[in-house]
Amino acid sequence: MLSLFNSKRRKAAIALVKAAKARGMSAEDYAKTLSPEELAQYVPQDDKPKVEMPDVALWGLPPDKEVTAAKFVADARVAEAVTAYRAGDWQPGAALLTELGTDWDRRAFAVQQLGDAAADDDAPLKEWQASGSADAAAVNAQGLVALAWQIRSGLTPEHVSEEQWAGFFRVLEDAEAATQAAIEAAPDDPTPWCTMLTVARGRQYGNDDFRAVWAELVARDPLHRPAHEQALQYWCAKWFGSHEQMFAFADEALDKAPKLAGLALVAAHEAEDKGVAAWKSDRTKLALDVVRPWLDGEGRDHPANLRDRAYAAKALVANDRCDEAVEQFKVLGVHADALVWAYTGRPEREFLKTRYLACYGATRP
Repeated sequence: MLSLFNSKRRKAAIALVKAAKARGMSAEDYAKTLSPEELAQYVPQDDKPKVEMPDVALWGLPPDKEVTAAKFVADARVAEAVTAYRAGDWQPGAALLTELGTDWDRRAFAVQQLGDAAADDDAPLKEWQASGSADAAAVNAQGLVALAWQIRSGLTPEHVSEEQWAGFFRVLEDAEAATQAAIEAAPDDPTPWCTMLTVARGRQYGNDDFRAVWAELVARDPLHRPAHEQALQYWCAKWFGSHEQMFAFADEALDKAPKLAGLALVAAHEAEDKGVAAWKSDRTKLALDVVRPWLDGEGRDHPANLRDRAYAAKALVANDRCDEAVEQFKVLGVHADALVWAYTGRPEREFLKTRYLACYGATRP
Protein backbone atom coordinates (compact mmCIF):
# COMPACT_ATOMS: atom_id res chain seq x y z
CA MET A 1 0.00 0.00 0.00
CA LEU A 2 0.95 3.67 -0.19
CA SER A 3 3.35 5.12 2.37
CA LEU A 4 1.79 7.79 4.60
CA PHE A 5 4.99 9.62 5.60
CA ASN A 6 4.03 12.83 3.77
CA SER A 7 0.77 14.70 3.27
CA LYS A 8 0.76 14.20 -0.49
CA ARG A 9 0.84 10.44 -0.12
CA ARG A 10 -1.56 10.49 2.80
CA LYS A 11 -4.18 12.39 0.79
CA ALA A 12 -3.76 9.96 -2.10
CA ALA A 13 -4.21 7.00 0.23
CA ILE A 14 -7.35 8.51 1.78
CA ALA A 15 -8.85 9.08 -1.68
CA LEU A 16 -8.12 5.47 -2.61
CA VAL A 17 -9.70 4.15 0.60
CA LYS A 18 -12.84 6.24 0.04
CA ALA A 19 -13.18 5.02 -3.55
CA ALA A 20 -12.74 1.43 -2.41
CA LYS A 21 -15.25 1.81 0.42
CA ALA A 22 -17.86 3.18 -2.00
CA ARG A 23 -17.55 -0.10 -3.89
CA GLY A 24 -17.63 -2.30 -0.80
CA MET A 25 -14.00 -3.36 -1.23
CA SER A 26 -10.73 -3.07 0.67
CA ALA A 27 -8.23 -0.56 -0.67
CA GLU A 28 -5.84 -3.37 -1.51
CA ASP A 29 -8.43 -5.29 -3.52
CA TYR A 30 -9.69 -2.16 -5.25
CA ALA A 31 -6.15 -1.16 -6.23
CA LYS A 32 -5.68 -4.55 -7.85
CA THR A 33 -8.65 -3.95 -10.15
CA LEU A 34 -7.33 -0.64 -11.51
CA SER A 35 -5.34 -0.19 -14.67
CA PRO A 36 -2.00 1.61 -14.24
CA GLU A 37 -3.60 4.76 -15.66
CA GLU A 38 -6.50 4.61 -13.19
CA LEU A 39 -4.24 3.86 -10.25
CA ALA A 40 -2.04 6.82 -11.16
CA GLN A 41 -4.73 9.27 -10.04
CA TYR A 42 -4.29 7.97 -6.48
CA VAL A 43 -0.50 7.89 -6.58
CA PRO A 44 1.73 11.00 -6.44
CA GLN A 45 3.64 11.45 -9.68
CA ASP A 46 6.97 10.62 -8.07
CA ASP A 47 5.64 7.20 -7.05
CA LYS A 48 5.43 4.20 -9.31
CA PRO A 49 2.45 1.93 -8.75
CA LYS A 50 3.33 -1.69 -8.20
CA VAL A 51 0.24 -3.65 -9.10
CA GLU A 52 0.70 -7.08 -10.61
CA MET A 53 -2.35 -8.23 -12.54
CA PRO A 54 -3.11 -11.95 -12.44
CA ASP A 55 -2.39 -14.11 -15.44
CA VAL A 56 -5.95 -15.21 -16.17
CA ALA A 57 -4.67 -17.80 -18.65
CA LEU A 58 -3.64 -19.87 -15.62
CA TRP A 59 -7.34 -20.49 -15.03
CA GLY A 60 -8.06 -21.20 -18.68
CA LEU A 61 -9.65 -17.76 -19.27
CA PRO A 62 -9.32 -15.82 -22.54
CA PRO A 63 -6.99 -12.78 -22.79
CA ASP A 64 -8.30 -9.35 -21.78
CA LYS A 65 -8.08 -8.05 -25.33
CA GLU A 66 -10.59 -10.65 -26.55
CA VAL A 67 -13.32 -9.63 -24.09
CA THR A 68 -16.18 -7.80 -25.80
CA ALA A 69 -19.51 -6.24 -24.91
CA ALA A 70 -20.88 -6.97 -28.39
CA LYS A 71 -24.30 -8.56 -28.26
CA PHE A 72 -24.10 -12.34 -28.22
CA VAL A 73 -26.95 -14.79 -28.85
CA ALA A 74 -25.97 -18.22 -27.57
CA ASP A 75 -28.91 -20.01 -29.22
CA ALA A 76 -27.64 -20.73 -32.73
CA ARG A 77 -31.15 -21.12 -34.15
CA VAL A 78 -32.19 -17.69 -32.92
CA ALA A 79 -28.92 -16.14 -34.07
CA GLU A 80 -29.34 -17.62 -37.56
CA ALA A 81 -32.95 -16.40 -37.80
CA VAL A 82 -31.93 -12.88 -36.80
CA THR A 83 -29.03 -12.88 -39.26
CA ALA A 84 -31.38 -13.97 -42.03
CA TYR A 85 -33.90 -11.29 -41.08
CA ARG A 86 -31.21 -8.59 -41.18
CA ALA A 87 -30.32 -9.85 -44.65
CA GLY A 88 -33.95 -9.35 -45.70
CA ASP A 89 -35.34 -12.87 -45.23
CA TRP A 90 -38.07 -13.21 -42.56
CA GLN A 91 -38.96 -16.82 -43.33
CA PRO A 92 -36.33 -18.50 -41.07
CA GLY A 93 -37.68 -16.44 -38.17
CA ALA A 94 -41.23 -17.48 -38.99
CA ALA A 95 -40.20 -21.12 -39.19
CA LEU A 96 -38.37 -20.91 -35.87
CA LEU A 97 -41.35 -19.43 -34.02
CA THR A 98 -43.58 -22.14 -35.45
CA GLU A 99 -41.10 -24.81 -34.35
CA LEU A 100 -40.82 -23.41 -30.81
CA GLY A 101 -44.54 -23.80 -30.24
CA THR A 102 -45.31 -23.46 -26.52
CA ASP A 103 -41.71 -23.23 -25.34
CA TRP A 104 -42.74 -19.83 -24.01
CA ASP A 105 -39.42 -18.65 -22.55
CA ARG A 106 -37.50 -19.41 -25.72
CA ARG A 107 -40.32 -18.03 -27.87
CA ALA A 108 -40.28 -14.74 -25.98
CA PHE A 109 -36.51 -14.56 -26.33
CA ALA A 110 -36.70 -15.19 -30.09
CA VAL A 111 -39.44 -12.58 -30.50
CA GLN A 112 -37.35 -10.08 -28.56
CA GLN A 113 -34.30 -10.67 -30.77
CA LEU A 114 -36.34 -10.47 -33.97
CA GLY A 115 -38.09 -7.38 -32.62
CA ASP A 116 -34.73 -5.70 -32.05
CA ALA A 117 -33.86 -6.42 -35.69
CA ALA A 118 -37.24 -5.11 -36.84
CA ALA A 119 -36.66 -1.87 -34.96
CA ASP A 120 -33.64 -1.30 -37.19
CA ASP A 121 -35.37 -2.34 -40.43
CA ASP A 122 -39.08 -3.12 -40.71
CA ALA A 123 -39.11 -3.92 -44.45
CA PRO A 124 -38.88 -7.72 -43.97
CA LEU A 125 -41.45 -7.48 -41.18
CA LYS A 126 -43.96 -5.77 -43.46
CA GLU A 127 -43.69 -8.68 -45.89
CA TRP A 128 -44.14 -11.09 -42.99
CA GLN A 129 -47.21 -9.21 -41.73
CA ALA A 130 -48.76 -9.37 -45.18
CA SER A 131 -49.02 -13.15 -44.70
CA GLY A 132 -51.46 -12.56 -41.84
CA SER A 133 -49.19 -14.29 -39.31
CA ALA A 134 -49.91 -13.94 -35.59
CA ASP A 135 -46.19 -14.41 -35.01
CA ALA A 136 -45.49 -11.38 -37.20
CA ALA A 137 -47.91 -9.39 -35.05
CA ALA A 138 -45.95 -10.37 -31.93
CA VAL A 139 -42.65 -9.35 -33.52
CA ASN A 140 -44.17 -6.07 -34.70
CA ALA A 141 -45.29 -5.21 -31.17
CA GLN A 142 -41.89 -6.05 -29.71
CA GLY A 143 -40.14 -4.14 -32.49
CA LEU A 144 -42.08 -0.97 -31.70
CA VAL A 145 -41.15 -1.30 -28.03
CA ALA A 146 -37.50 -1.69 -29.00
CA LEU A 147 -37.75 1.35 -31.28
CA ALA A 148 -39.27 3.42 -28.47
CA TRP A 149 -36.36 2.58 -26.19
CA GLN A 150 -33.88 3.38 -28.96
CA ILE A 151 -35.40 6.85 -29.17
CA ARG A 152 -35.35 7.30 -25.40
CA SER A 153 -31.79 5.90 -25.15
CA GLY A 154 -30.33 4.20 -22.11
CA LEU A 155 -29.56 7.48 -20.37
CA THR A 156 -30.93 8.27 -16.93
CA PRO A 157 -34.17 10.32 -17.09
CA GLU A 158 -32.56 13.69 -16.34
CA HIS A 159 -30.33 13.31 -19.42
CA VAL A 160 -33.12 12.41 -21.85
CA SER A 161 -34.16 15.39 -23.95
CA GLU A 162 -37.75 16.62 -24.33
CA GLU A 163 -37.64 15.59 -27.98
CA GLN A 164 -36.56 12.07 -27.02
CA TRP A 165 -39.31 11.81 -24.41
CA ALA A 166 -41.92 12.93 -26.92
CA GLY A 167 -40.76 10.36 -29.47
CA PHE A 168 -40.58 7.67 -26.82
CA PHE A 169 -44.18 8.14 -25.69
CA ARG A 170 -45.46 8.54 -29.25
CA VAL A 171 -43.97 5.23 -30.39
CA LEU A 172 -45.02 3.49 -27.16
CA GLU A 173 -48.62 4.48 -27.87
CA ASP A 174 -48.32 2.74 -31.23
CA ALA A 175 -46.65 -0.21 -29.49
CA GLU A 176 -49.55 -0.53 -27.06
CA ALA A 177 -52.04 -0.75 -29.92
CA ALA A 178 -49.82 -3.24 -31.78
CA THR A 179 -49.47 -5.37 -28.66
CA GLN A 180 -53.23 -5.46 -28.18
CA ALA A 181 -53.57 -6.60 -31.80
CA ALA A 182 -51.00 -9.35 -31.18
CA ILE A 183 -52.92 -10.48 -28.09
CA GLU A 184 -56.12 -10.73 -30.11
CA ALA A 185 -54.32 -12.67 -32.84
CA ALA A 186 -53.03 -15.30 -30.38
CA PRO A 187 -55.17 -15.25 -27.19
CA ASP A 188 -53.36 -18.16 -25.50
CA ASP A 189 -49.84 -16.87 -26.13
CA PRO A 190 -48.18 -15.14 -23.14
CA THR A 191 -45.58 -13.50 -25.41
CA PRO A 192 -47.58 -10.35 -26.29
CA TRP A 193 -48.50 -9.99 -22.62
CA CYS A 194 -44.80 -10.02 -21.80
CA THR A 195 -44.37 -7.21 -24.32
CA MET A 196 -47.28 -5.39 -22.70
CA LEU A 197 -45.43 -5.45 -19.36
CA THR A 198 -42.66 -3.40 -20.97
CA VAL A 199 -45.23 -1.08 -22.53
CA ALA A 200 -46.84 -0.67 -19.10
CA ARG A 201 -43.53 0.36 -17.55
CA GLY A 202 -42.76 2.81 -20.33
CA ARG A 203 -46.25 4.31 -20.34
CA GLN A 204 -46.13 4.63 -16.56
CA TYR A 205 -49.02 2.39 -15.59
CA GLY A 206 -50.07 2.66 -11.96
CA ASN A 207 -49.52 -0.35 -9.72
CA ASP A 208 -53.07 -1.68 -10.06
CA ASP A 209 -53.08 -1.41 -13.84
CA PHE A 210 -49.71 -3.12 -13.99
CA ARG A 211 -50.98 -5.93 -11.77
CA ALA A 212 -53.90 -6.41 -14.18
CA VAL A 213 -51.46 -7.00 -17.06
CA TRP A 214 -49.41 -9.30 -14.84
CA ALA A 215 -52.49 -11.36 -13.98
CA GLU A 216 -53.14 -11.98 -17.68
CA LEU A 217 -49.55 -13.08 -18.18
CA VAL A 218 -49.35 -15.54 -15.29
CA ALA A 219 -52.74 -16.98 -16.23
CA ARG A 220 -51.02 -18.17 -19.41
CA ASP A 221 -47.62 -19.10 -17.94
CA PRO A 222 -47.01 -18.72 -14.18
CA LEU A 223 -43.24 -19.33 -14.54
CA HIS A 224 -42.55 -17.14 -17.59
CA ARG A 225 -38.95 -16.05 -17.03
CA PRO A 226 -38.74 -13.04 -19.42
CA ALA A 227 -41.99 -11.67 -17.96
CA HIS A 228 -40.61 -11.98 -14.43
CA GLU A 229 -37.56 -10.00 -15.55
CA GLN A 230 -39.78 -7.23 -16.90
CA ALA A 231 -41.94 -7.18 -13.78
CA LEU A 232 -38.90 -6.99 -11.50
CA GLN A 233 -37.79 -3.84 -13.31
CA TYR A 234 -41.22 -2.29 -12.80
CA TRP A 235 -41.03 -2.94 -9.05
CA CYS A 236 -37.56 -1.40 -8.76
CA ALA A 237 -37.25 1.91 -6.93
CA LYS A 238 -35.95 3.55 -10.12
CA TRP A 239 -39.28 2.86 -11.83
CA PHE A 240 -42.57 2.49 -9.95
CA GLY A 241 -41.79 0.39 -6.90
CA SER A 242 -39.37 0.35 -3.99
CA HIS A 243 -36.55 -1.80 -2.68
CA GLU A 244 -39.05 -3.58 -0.45
CA GLN A 245 -41.44 -4.34 -3.33
CA MET A 246 -38.58 -5.43 -5.58
CA PHE A 247 -37.19 -7.82 -2.97
CA ALA A 248 -40.66 -9.17 -2.15
CA PHE A 249 -41.21 -9.94 -5.84
CA ALA A 250 -37.78 -11.60 -6.11
CA ASP A 251 -38.46 -13.68 -2.98
CA GLU A 252 -41.78 -14.86 -4.37
CA ALA A 253 -40.12 -15.79 -7.66
CA LEU A 254 -37.36 -17.69 -5.87
CA ASP A 255 -39.98 -19.78 -4.10
CA LYS A 256 -41.66 -20.67 -7.40
CA ALA A 257 -38.88 -22.33 -9.38
CA PRO A 258 -35.06 -22.51 -9.69
CA LYS A 259 -35.17 -20.85 -13.11
CA LEU A 260 -36.48 -17.70 -11.39
CA ALA A 261 -33.79 -17.63 -8.68
CA GLY A 262 -31.58 -15.36 -10.76
CA LEU A 263 -34.05 -12.52 -10.19
CA ALA A 264 -32.81 -12.24 -6.59
CA LEU A 265 -29.31 -11.59 -7.95
CA VAL A 266 -30.66 -8.90 -10.28
CA ALA A 267 -32.48 -7.34 -7.32
CA ALA A 268 -29.28 -7.36 -5.27
CA HIS A 269 -27.43 -5.57 -8.06
CA GLU A 270 -30.19 -2.98 -8.42
CA ALA A 271 -30.04 -2.31 -4.67
CA GLU A 272 -26.25 -2.08 -4.63
CA ASP A 273 -26.42 0.40 -7.51
CA LYS A 274 -28.55 2.62 -5.25
CA GLY A 275 -26.14 2.28 -2.34
CA VAL A 276 -28.05 -0.43 -0.46
CA ALA A 277 -25.92 -3.38 0.66
CA ALA A 278 -27.37 -6.60 -0.74
CA TRP A 279 -24.64 -8.76 -2.26
CA LYS A 280 -23.81 -10.42 1.06
CA SER A 281 -27.39 -10.87 2.23
CA ASP A 282 -28.92 -14.23 3.11
CA ARG A 283 -31.28 -13.76 0.14
CA THR A 284 -28.36 -13.50 -2.28
CA LYS A 285 -26.58 -16.49 -0.75
CA LEU A 286 -29.73 -18.60 -1.00
CA ALA A 287 -30.26 -17.52 -4.61
CA LEU A 288 -26.69 -18.52 -5.47
CA ASP A 289 -27.20 -21.95 -3.91
CA VAL A 290 -30.35 -22.44 -6.00
CA VAL A 291 -29.28 -20.92 -9.29
CA ARG A 292 -25.85 -22.54 -9.62
CA PRO A 293 -27.11 -26.14 -9.88
CA TRP A 294 -29.85 -24.97 -12.26
CA LEU A 295 -27.29 -23.30 -14.54
CA ASP A 296 -25.30 -26.52 -14.86
CA GLY A 297 -28.37 -28.76 -15.09
CA GLU A 298 -31.84 -28.07 -16.36
CA GLY A 299 -31.02 -24.47 -17.23
CA ARG A 300 -27.87 -25.21 -19.20
CA ASP A 301 -29.54 -24.26 -22.52
CA HIS A 302 -32.02 -21.73 -21.18
CA PRO A 303 -31.91 -18.26 -22.79
CA ALA A 304 -31.17 -16.73 -19.35
CA ASN A 305 -28.15 -18.95 -18.70
CA LEU A 306 -25.37 -16.50 -19.53
CA ARG A 307 -27.24 -13.59 -17.99
CA ASP A 308 -27.60 -15.46 -14.70
CA ARG A 309 -23.98 -16.59 -14.79
CA ALA A 310 -22.83 -12.98 -15.10
CA TYR A 311 -24.85 -11.91 -12.06
CA ALA A 312 -23.71 -15.03 -10.20
CA ALA A 313 -20.07 -14.24 -10.94
CA LYS A 314 -20.50 -10.75 -9.47
CA ALA A 315 -22.28 -12.08 -6.39
CA LEU A 316 -19.80 -14.90 -5.81
CA VAL A 317 -16.85 -12.52 -5.86
CA ALA A 318 -18.63 -10.22 -3.40
CA ASN A 319 -19.08 -13.23 -1.10
CA ASP A 320 -15.44 -14.35 -1.43
CA ARG A 321 -16.46 -17.51 -3.30
CA CYS A 322 -13.84 -16.87 -5.94
CA ASP A 323 -13.23 -20.43 -7.12
CA GLU A 324 -16.92 -20.66 -7.98
CA ALA A 325 -16.79 -17.26 -9.66
CA VAL A 326 -13.91 -18.37 -11.87
CA GLU A 327 -16.04 -21.31 -13.02
CA GLN A 328 -18.72 -18.85 -14.15
CA PHE A 329 -16.14 -16.80 -16.05
CA LYS A 330 -14.95 -19.94 -17.81
CA VAL A 331 -18.44 -20.38 -19.27
CA LEU A 332 -18.88 -16.66 -19.99
CA GLY A 333 -15.66 -16.68 -21.98
CA VAL A 334 -15.20 -13.39 -23.82
CA HIS A 335 -18.79 -12.19 -23.47
CA ALA A 336 -19.29 -9.06 -21.37
CA ASP A 337 -22.69 -8.12 -22.82
CA ALA A 338 -24.80 -8.88 -19.73
CA LEU A 339 -26.57 -5.90 -18.19
CA VAL A 340 -24.75 -6.34 -14.87
CA TRP A 341 -21.52 -5.12 -16.49
CA ALA A 342 -23.07 -2.10 -18.23
CA TYR A 343 -24.12 0.07 -15.28
CA THR A 344 -20.73 1.78 -15.09
CA GLY A 345 -20.86 2.67 -18.78
CA ARG A 346 -17.72 0.56 -19.40
CA PRO A 347 -18.88 -3.06 -19.53
CA GLU A 348 -15.61 -4.62 -20.65
CA ARG A 349 -13.74 -2.88 -17.85
CA GLU A 350 -16.29 -3.92 -15.22
CA PHE A 351 -16.14 -7.51 -16.48
CA LEU A 352 -12.35 -7.55 -16.34
CA LYS A 353 -12.17 -6.00 -12.87
CA THR A 354 -14.52 -8.60 -11.47
CA ARG A 355 -12.64 -11.36 -13.26
CA TYR A 356 -9.34 -10.12 -11.82
CA LEU A 357 -10.82 -10.19 -8.32
CA ALA A 358 -12.09 -13.70 -8.89
CA CYS A 359 -8.65 -14.89 -9.94
CA TYR A 360 -6.90 -13.10 -7.08
CA GLY A 361 -9.11 -14.83 -4.55
CA ALA A 362 -9.25 -18.21 -6.26
CA THR A 363 -7.12 -21.24 -5.52
CA ARG A 364 -4.16 -21.40 -7.86
CA PRO A 365 -4.82 -23.95 -10.61
